[in-house]
Amino acid sequence: MTRPPEDPATPTSSEDRAGGGGGLPLSVWPTAQQTARVQRAGRYLPESTAHPAKMLPALARAAIATYSNTGELVLDPMCGTGTTLVEAVHLGRQAIGVELEPRWVALAAANLTLAREQGAAGRGLVTRGDARLLGRGLLDELVGRVDLIVTSPPYGSSLHGQVRTGPAPIEQYDNAYSPDRANLGRVGQQALVAALAEILAGCHDLLRPGGLLVLTARPWRRREQLVDFPGQLTRTAEQAGLVPFERNVALLVGLNGDRLVGRPSFFQLDRVRKARQRGLPLRIIAHEDVLVFRRDCDRRA
Repeated sequence: MTRPPEDPATPTSSEDRAGGGGGLPLSVWPTAQQTARVQRAGRYLPESTAHPAKMLPALARAAIATYSNTGELVLDPMCGTGTTLVEAVHLGRQAIGVELEPRWVALAAANLTLAREQGAAGRGLVTRGDARLLGRGLLDELVGRVDLIVTSPPYGSSLHGQVRTGPAPIEQYDNAYSPDRANLGRVGQQALVAALAEILAGCHDLLRPGGLLVLTARPWRRREQLVDFPGQLTRTAEQAGLVPFERNVALLVGLNGDRLVGRPSFFQLDRVRKARQRGLPLRIIAHEDVLVFRRDCDRRA
């Protein structure tokens, strides 16, 4: 299903990377049949493109439609510009988002206003806060009440951002979550995992019994070393008392017959090409892991 391996734009197929998922049910979601730009056009404010790591609207929509019902409560504790919230209210759910950076809080609120103007049946709100405080001063009133949590934890920014070309050298911009070096999108791996342990513990407490947590993630590289971010998230979620429920594949490439249509960013493609020149057999990542966990019982039991 892929082009010849010497082409660095050849995506990694789901068979290459999905793995067995520990025997969990697995399915493939064709979430990139349209480009990200087309998916957001008219549905989100143009300023939203400045966020360096936006979840595909079709991916958020698939998760919400699959794992919740109309009228239920959906939470995104690291909501960025509000993709999860917008898709939730368009599907008739109630939605709450938490975001630390004021810039993204304002954009998420504006995107929710736009959704309401476009006739979204659900209602949503976004609040500024640190997701590490969930259930410990932040959203305490929702402990044990949330039906579904959908979020995409931050990771390395080397492949994020947009490109500006011209007579001057190529410039990368809009590639940082925040100028604050303490922001989780900029901290080291050890600090990130420790913070995610706190966040996922809070997610556990906010979920109702039987409620589900959906995390989207992909492996990435730090100094050419592969970081198994999905694996780290799985271990951290289990330590928080959450039980693995499903593992899915959300395609970041289009499908055209028996071929995958790559949709890499400039920086993804540039990095793979440079790695190939150094003899590293890298390929464009073709999917994100969709990790689904369930709250079955009190993690402290």
